[in-house]
Amino acid sequence: MQVPALLLCAVGELVLAAGLLVTTHPLFRWGTVAFFALSTYVLLELRRRRPDAGCGCFGEVSSAPVGLRSIGRTVVLTGMALMSVWSPVTGWVAAFQLSWYAAAGVALLVLLSPEIEELIDRVRFRAPCEQRRGPAESVTLSRLRSSGVWRANKETLTSAEPYDSWRELCWRFFAFRNHDGDDVVFAVYLSGRRPAVRMAVVSAEGSEPLTEYTTVSA
Repeated sequence: MQVPALLLCAVGELVLAAGLLVTTHPLFRWGTVAFFALSTYVLLELRRRRPDAGCGCFGEVSSAPVGLRSIGRTVVLTGMALMSVWSPVTGWVAAFQLSWYAAAGVALLVLLSPEIEELIDRVRFRAPCEQRRGPAESVTLSRLRSSGVWRANKETLTSAEPYDSWRELCWRFFAFRNHDGDDVVFAVYLSGRRPAVRMAVVSAEGSEPLTEYTTVSA
């Protein structure tokens, strides 16, 4: 169902965009509000179910894990769509007579779009994240310790220093132990100024240590 769903979504977006540009009919305006509100819900579910997956909003450029910026962008778009319900002009007129709050909304959308940073990185490095040289381990560890995930779990750790760390593709992992003897593994995304941080607890009961590492090819 993935391909038909994507095609249906694309057609729906085109219909809504065309309706907003050429008419002031409330059907297209309320439809746009519903579309972006549903998008916000979908991103929240994706962040909960697949924290490692990107939103795919702009194809491969949106490969970074869904974060607060991506969710905030859809919230802003929902608010802007809601404001357009009471606008007396069509989208073409609004585009050429840009108001100050519309300009502020566009600027806010630019700030909330992680794809812009990814595009800049691609222009600079011309290589996927998996093959780019990541920041130093100490820098990534500092980013981990400044995150909310770290602050919420640091009291459960026996030490503030990891006993192991490694990199796989676009993530760097740091392994700690908690007071129950379980492994607490933090994952820090290697791209972006405010990288995504994930955490998982691996129970020591019934688990066997790895005898060797398996190389992961990019």
